[in-house]
Amino acid sequence: MEDRTISRAVISRLPRYYRYLGELLNAGVERISSSELSKRMNVTASQIRQDLNNFGGFGQQGYGYNVQYLYSEIGKILGLNKQHNVIIIGAGNLGQAIANYEAFEKSGFVLKGMFDINPNLKGKKVRGVPICMMDELKQFVKTHDIEIAALTIPKTNAKEVANILVQNGIKGIWNFAHIDLQLPEDIVVENVHISDSLMKLFYRLSSQEKTI
Repeated sequence: MEDRTISRAVISRLPRYYRYLGELLNAGVERISSSELSKRMNVTASQIRQDLNNFGGFGQQGYGYNVQYLYSEIGKILGLNKQHNVIIIGAGNLGQAIANYEAFEKSGFVLKGMFDINPNLKGKKVRGVPICMMDELKQFVKTHDIEIAALTIPKTNAKEVANILVQNGIKGIWNFAHIDLQLPEDIVVENVHISDSLMKLFYRLSSQEKTI
């Protein structure tokens, strides 16, 4: 079944299933029912079954789900069974924080390089990954088979840099710049607005205060 037939809501829940199943594996759990999983995740059992049925189901009535198998299959659906070469554009605090997050590599995301316009950062390394200058970007993308770029730069430069990346073969952009990028349809863009998440927190706090 093609990804375009699956709703974004279902796809957005897959990483959460993957995370919880990983925790179950680490705890030595071999089998789990949809009702047991629903209690852990605060998602209804019917929702879990509906979500997984989009990809074939994976469970057996009266048996539940084999945790290792389901974890592996969701990993494949998410593309985590392949290596994805990644670069980070912007070697400031956020860029370096992402580079230092080792768990990404366990999921197949391999950081190959970082880029910045600050000459004082040239040649420095973050967890062994060198910081290069932007004039090295085009050649680096081609020679290192880069598929994904994370943008941790100001929004004023994001569109220009994104277009350069697309022109040089980048297929996916993880965008932390405070702007929604509009790129060709065959380019996958995930816009991440940290402030949006914070405002949702503010709203929930305000809602609680009104009910007290």
